[in-house]
Amino acid sequence: MSALPWMQHLIVVPVLLPLLVGALLIPVAQNRHGFKFAASAVSGVLLWLLSLALLGMADGGHWPDGIGVYLASNWAAPFGIALMVDRLSALMLVLTSTIALAALVFGARRWDRVGVHFHSLFQFLLMGLNGAFLTNDLFNLFVFFEVMLAASYGLVLHGYNLRRIQAGMQYVAVNLVASLLFLIGVSLIYGATGTLNIADLTLRVAALGPQDTYLLRIGASVLALAFLTKGAMWPLGFWLPTTYAAASPPVAAMLVLMTKVGVYALLRVWLAVFGDAAGELEGFGLAALSVGGMATLLFGAVGMLASQDGGRMAGYGAIISSGTLLAVLGHSGSAVLASGLYYLIGSTLAMAAFMLLIELTERIRPPGAALLAITMEAFAIEDKPEDPVGVGIPGTLAFLGLSFVACALVISGMPPLSGFVAKFSLFHALLAMPGRVPPATWLLIALMLLAGLAAIIALMRLGVRTFWASGAVTPPRLQISEVLPVGGLVALCVALTLQAGAVFDYLSRTVDGLARSGSYTERVLGEPPVMRPAGGEVAR
Repeated sequence: MSALPWMQHLIVVPVLLPLLVGALLIPVAQNRHGFKFAASAVSGVLLWLLSLALLGMADGGHWPDGIGVYLASNWAAPFGIALMVDRLSALMLVLTSTIALAALVFGARRWDRVGVHFHSLFQFLLMGLNGAFLTNDLFNLFVFFEVMLAASYGLVLHGYNLRRIQAGMQYVAVNLVASLLFLIGVSLIYGATGTLNIADLTLRVAALGPQDTYLLRIGASVLALAFLTKGAMWPLGFWLPTTYAAASPPVAAMLVLMTKVGVYALLRVWLAVFGDAAGELEGFGLAALSVGGMATLLFGAVGMLASQDGGRMAGYGAIISSGTLLAVLGHSGSAVLASGLYYLIGSTLAMAAFMLLIELTERIRPPGAALLAITMEAFAIEDKPEDPVGVGIPGTLAFLGLSFVACALVISGMPPLSGFVAKFSLFHALLAMPGRVPPATWLLIALMLLAGLAAIIALMRLGVRTFWASGAVTPPRLQISEVLPVGGLVALCVALTLQAGAVFDYLSRTVDGLARSGSYTERVLGEPPVMRPAGGEVAR
């Protein structure tokens, strides 16, 4: 057999590159901020280019069925560690590297200097995220989850103050419990099936006896609790708004992405293990997922209306986003998955931009403006400003205002940006399903509309207080390193709207690939190791 093509090794680079860069930056002196940022930025750019290359390879026919497999240590699956990239995992890698690069640039002049080892922790966080998207094994998914969480603990507490310590301790405690549930669920699944390779699980589930099936149900339910804690499903997501509001803006933007890791893991495992080939376990737990997602939608909508702080609003907005994805996945499975993935991309980009934008808009408001605005609203005090005829809007205020509006439109699902396209597509997919539309579908649509209404009311209120009710507004000083990330993420939301047709075509191919579980299993389990010649050296 011929040697492994060098391009095949690209699959493992998103894990190895941030690991090496993070480790090399640890002994570097803390005052060498420029060098540390330059190393992290080079790593970020390389990861972004690499993720685009992997996406092109997965969608360009480079691999059979659009699935590339990398056997670590040259051990065949299911005995060895198999990394796998397909259209979905490549898409998540692109989303991760894009938001990470924006967060890294945003924190270059301030936030990476308020604590120690920011860039090393950031690189280890990327290693965990990329590994979680690429792994095909539940135990290694647990390992990458722990790497991701361990790095996030340090980042959430980075530049610590009392508020950040309190929120960080709660975040650490909740995620330690989730990690314990993850490990228990994985142990039960292994006890029932004898394997943790996801592709191998798809073959063994249908052949299990009654006792092993019962044990698998328990293990999968415990595992789902761990995923849903990270995905912020109600009531497991109580920790999220406080953590979002307390974290520094670059870290909060990454937390938005980390919330989607739980949704991705649930999607990856459930569609493969409990799909068409699962026999009596087909669709296991999806009904509960639908109910939990709808409850999460309602919880997020109420939380947004009750919040006065921009960070907490963003946290509840992320909860609404997760609730929408979980509800539509549980309600209709792969039938609406393309629309759900489009919603995931747009909402994640907009929410990350909003987390960065909040810190910039807070510079507009003088000290005590928030308390004054709330008091004026409570006592219905009318304070009509003078007509600003002939007064030019400063460039910074125009940028902040337009960016705020764009993020608010995407988050709430109002036209004309990608949030509206995503929700309209979801409604169309739900109502176009064969047969009579059940009451649960109408309830889900009503909750999505209610959540969008709550979001636009809350964000409009925040915008009025920030840009209008603060009294005399002094244009804030913005660094180019702060403007570029926010503007870039907003521009991507606009591009996602303009190129909706091409994006939906790609997502349709992604969903078709996920539906062919047989091809997925064959590619992972059938990937042969590189043979060794008689001399003992790997053939080249």
